[in-house]
Amino acid sequence: MISMEQGQMDYPTTPAVIEAATRFMATGQILYTNVDGIDPLKDAIRRKLARENDLDYARDEVFVGAGTSQVVFNAFAVTLEPGDEVVLPTPLWTVFRLSVEALGGVPVTVPTRAQDGFKMTPDALRAAIGPRTRWLVLNSPCNPSGAVYDEHELARLAAVLLEAPRVAILSDDLYEHQIYDDRSFRNIVNAEPRLRERTLVVNGVAKAHGMTGWRIGYGAGPRGLLEAMKWWQAPSTSSPCHVSQWAAVAALDGPQEHLAERRAELRHRRDLLSEALTATPGWSADPCEGAFYLYASCEGLLGRTTPSGARLRTDRDVARWLLEDAHVASVPGEAFELSPFIRFSFGTATDRVAEAARRIRRATDRLS
Repeated sequence: MISMEQGQMDYPTTPAVIEAATRFMATGQILYTNVDGIDPLKDAIRRKLARENDLDYARDEVFVGAGTSQVVFNAFAVTLEPGDEVVLPTPLWTVFRLSVEALGGVPVTVPTRAQDGFKMTPDALRAAIGPRTRWLVLNSPCNPSGAVYDEHELARLAAVLLEAPRVAILSDDLYEHQIYDDRSFRNIVNAEPRLRERTLVVNGVAKAHGMTGWRIGYGAGPRGLLEAMKWWQAPSTSSPCHVSQWAAVAALDGPQEHLAERRAELRHRRDLLSEALTATPGWSADPCEGAFYLYASCEGLLGRTTPSGARLRTDRDVARWLLEDAHVASVPGEAFELSPFIRFSFGTATDRVAEAARRIRRATDRLS
């Protein structure tokens, strides 16, 4: 079985991070910390945001949680009243919808189109904003589509948001270091600084530094919002793991050369998989702009029949067929609320990506 469904890369945590965590554990001073993170980590986050993103935040404008999911949930928990709406472009990371619904909010989904690069247009955003809209979620690079908004596209969305001063923006930047083809990462606050005071910038060390299991995410934004998030986090999980926080300091302040090396390898995997699927009748897979997922259209397979006699009617059927016949695990677009697509993660080893492509081709050729 080749797993291409999970949102993590095969790269290990760097030795410098492991060594820093080991040195800290040797002190034996592994205690409770501030609920919203230790000051050295907040300062490392501030340096990172200034160095890489041209964003300047004070220490009390930075918040640390146990992964980006917790940061997102905390933000919604302290701002949403029952019936408040959150605008979510689709395809979307499922945690956004689940968090909103768990808190009594109403997700307002805005479908995007492959021909638009899976990007929300200003007109679509304007139409989605109503009197109960509380948040817009922007995820760039996007999980699962890989869409990357450039500064011009962000500025056009920002112009709409300036017309709606009650709407806050959650900018999920977790995949910022997985961007390809000479594109550069920009944040909506870079495009429109006037949105700074109602934007929560969310990021973490999971994807860039191979630290998914260390569970450290962070947010930077308005002091009042972060103070409320701290109040919420205190009785729920309290502080993030002390060891993981020092590991994150080492990741953010330490050597960064591996980022470019990993990005080059991921681009190679992307091209390999995209070219193989595009050459397979029934599939369509343009190279993604960022992240490490290929959101491939399987529309050309619908209506066909597997060797066992099963009819492929939906992308869920296609994902099940790939699992059973090709022994390739993937995620149907239904899970991300935009069909008919299949999300393939090329975070797995290059030789396994190549083998998965061969298996998909052989299985597809057996359809009638």
